[in-house]
Amino acid sequence: MATISSLGVGSNLNLADLLSKLQDAESQPLVALQNKAKSYTSKLSAYGTIQSALATLQAAAKKLGDPTLFQSVTGTPTVSGILSASATDASAAGNYTIDVSQLAQAQTVVSAGQVDSKTAIGNGKITIDFGAVTGGTFDAATGKYSGSTFTADASQPTKSITIDPTNNTLEGIRNAINGANAGVTASIVNDGSGTPNRLVLTSTQTGEKSSMRISVDGDASLQNLLNNDPAGTQNLKQTAAAQNAKLNVNGIDITSATNTVKEAIQGATLTLVSTGKTGLSMKENTASAKTAINDFVKAYNSLQSTAKTLTAYDADTKTAAALVGDNTLRTVQTRIRQAIITPQAGGANDMKVLTEIGVSFQRDGTLAVDSDKLDKALANNLKGVANLFSSATGSTAGYGKQIDALVDDVTKGALKVASDGVTATIKELDTQYDAMQVRVDATVDRYRKQFNQLDVLINTLNNTKTYLTQQFDAMSKQSK
Repeated sequence: MATISSLGVGSNLNLADLLSKLQDAESQPLVALQNKAKSYTSKLSAYGTIQSALATLQAAAKKLGDPTLFQSVTGTPTVSGILSASATDASAAGNYTIDVSQLAQAQTVVSAGQVDSKTAIGNGKITIDFGAVTGGTFDAATGKYSGSTFTADASQPTKSITIDPTNNTLEGIRNAINGANAGVTASIVNDGSGTPNRLVLTSTQTGEKSSMRISVDGDASLQNLLNNDPAGTQNLKQTAAAQNAKLNVNGIDITSATNTVKEAIQGATLTLVSTGKTGLSMKENTASAKTAINDFVKAYNSLQSTAKTLTAYDADTKTAAALVGDNTLRTVQTRIRQAIITPQAGGANDMKVLTEIGVSFQRDGTLAVDSDKLDKALANNLKGVANLFSSATGSTAGYGKQIDALVDDVTKGALKVASDGVTATIKELDTQYDAMQVRVDATVDRYRKQFNQLDVLINTLNNTKTYLTQQFDAMSKQSK
């Protein structure tokens, strides 16, 4: 069958335009499906926005639900540079006089000098253990003990290190000790003398029980370099003694193996920096609690603002936001507000509602904070404020804990069910669209074929008409 390359050419009719209009008409169901899918996509996006706002609220609530937030205590020394202090127990609050007479220190010992750090010394097995040196005397000039006793500390493991031809130089011994994680740090110091290379060993722990005892089973040269028993043969010179920190807190003497002293003041940690005497004021840190409460209020108000935007209706343009009339969002808002206004259980003198600390609802549904009232509550009854928001492990009391659990429930429950339902609807609409597209394409293709046949037919008829007209005209001329 003859075909026409462009619709309408053969018939001189505007068939292409007609086909385009028919295609538009047939595609109207597709447009409707697209618009419907777009509205559901907007709804799904809106649920995501709500979920994000809920996550911010939950994070703020979780922080308030942690009792340690209200137990922070800040220490302020009267003399700087001696110590710093912090606490996570409000019972540490108070004023203290502290005299640091000695800092904790790790032992350091130094070997005799060697001409070359790369020359082989000897082979053997080095054994290092730790303990306390007591009694006797210490000669600072020689760096050695006399008449002392070494008592090993069973809590610190003994470590053995093998020295062989692969590592029997001073550098090799240094590397072997460092690689053994033996509780000792080894280095080489050059003192500029004729035998300048000296092995320096420092215990990785401070405290009087961190003194080293080193024994060597092997070549005499290796023994002569490293054998060191504070109660016997000492081939190493001590340049820093293992010692505890010593301090006095309000007239009570305290010792510590480290310069981080815990529980000298109950619930507090003192970090010693230098010796000296200072006063220390430990005060409850209410600033972090106040910030957390304000952050919670901001997060709640942000959720309300987000919900208002997503449920707005523009009367001028007659357009509705994605969640207008949405029951899921309304349920979430109602449950959270109900939780916030429900009084906490407690004794007769306990705080039970947020208005007692200056947090109250406004006419527009948002929360506002009376800063002065909140400051007063934090200053006069920090424990009461803490109980209003938090509770011990295993308890569900406190607005912080309750809102945290509630958001978790609605996010994994109602909001997830709603989001999953919308997602399923979008997938179903996509399936319907694909099926409808196939039908529309088939219908338009049928129209195109029919129009092509019409075009060919009319073109044929026009050609026949032209031929017959010519024949009749010729016959008429001949008859004349």
